[in-house]
Amino acid sequence: MSLTKLISLPFRYKIWNPHHIKLIASDLIKPNQVIHDHKIHLNAAINWLCKAQDIRSDMPDSGGVSAGWSFEDNWLPSYPETSGYIVETFVAAAKLLDQPKLLDRANKILDWELSIQNQDGSFPGHFGEASSKPVIFNTGQIMHGMNCGYQELKRNECLESAIKAGKWLITQQDKDGCWRRSTHNGIIHTYNTRAAWALLQTGLLANDQSLINAATQNIDWALSQQLDNGWFENNAFTTDAEPFTHTIAYAIRGILECGLLLNNKHYIQAAEKAAKALANAQRTDGSIAGTYDKVWQSKAYYVCLTGLAQTSIIWSQLDQANNNTAFQAHIDSALNYLKQKQQITNNASINDGAIAGSFPIWGRYSMFEYPNWAAKFFADALIADATRKQTSIQKN
Repeated sequence: MSLTKLISLPFRYKIWNPHHIKLIASDLIKPNQVIHDHKIHLNAAINWLCKAQDIRSDMPDSGGVSAGWSFEDNWLPSYPETSGYIVETFVAAAKLLDQPKLLDRANKILDWELSIQNQDGSFPGHFGEASSKPVIFNTGQIMHGMNCGYQELKRNECLESAIKAGKWLITQQDKDGCWRRSTHNGIIHTYNTRAAWALLQTGLLANDQSLINAATQNIDWALSQQLDNGWFENNAFTTDAEPFTHTIAYAIRGILECGLLLNNKHYIQAAEKAAKALANAQRTDGSIAGTYDKVWQSKAYYVCLTGLAQTSIIWSQLDQANNNTAFQAHIDSALNYLKQKQQITNNASINDGAIAGSFPIWGRYSMFEYPNWAAKFFADALIADATRKQTSIQKN
């Protein structure tokens, strides 16, 4: 970071604000919170996501979920991309927590997303403002919500929307399977495999071979970016940066889930190679570093909490696929670390149930922010672990 940017940080994030000082002090003075069982932490995360949705209830983007709360801007507008995949989280949590009203919330998100879909099938990027251009990744993540809306909520219009979005993705794809147009920052990203996963889901649901082929072409291209040690090239937000564990996990999950859907052992093994590298890099306290270079070394002084939660999900999925518990100790350790970073105050404070982008909160990933996708992936990680353990008990 340049000296000019470093000097501007206190002004940008208003760190003299008494509330901000309190949040910073919390990470310094009491970095570890009490660990509870999964459902207590899950309830807290879901309640915070509900609050993030309700905060937009009187706005034009009503139905969507606020992108989060930040020192810089306080509550942010609804975020089409992440609201899309929060649909899956609300649906899964509704079952596990026996809270059917979460299905109403999922439907409200879908209603809003359907209302903003572009004529060509794409969805607006960023916060959906008039000047925003569609982005491959963002459109793919909304497709996850649409696929869930069709499968779990029986809404046929959601599959129609996903197919239309998938056709747009194909128009933007090059012959080698890579997306070079309509991408974040105008560069290629291996982590677009998570959009390919949505594309494959849609293709299978619609029995549309063109969508299936486009998805596998992207996964095959992504595997050409993987080194022998599991690390992926071209997997960061910018060309001059090392990838966050957030985007590393995005890339792995997309490949893994496509492998599981197609029963493709090559894809699964490629994902497992990277997942094992992250397991080997896990620290004794359960954390993994915020970024990694191509030899799985890191200079990051912080933990990307979002990426840690995502990685826990990957380990859970691999254990379930392999019918073993090879990663269970890593999952337990990761979830305990994440639980210690969640404030459960039950007083409706800004961070009650939230997960920060980084620990400490001034870490480089989503600096001084509680992004909605951090809470979403933490909830997903708890659900994945609880579901897997419950399934294992039933089998035995």
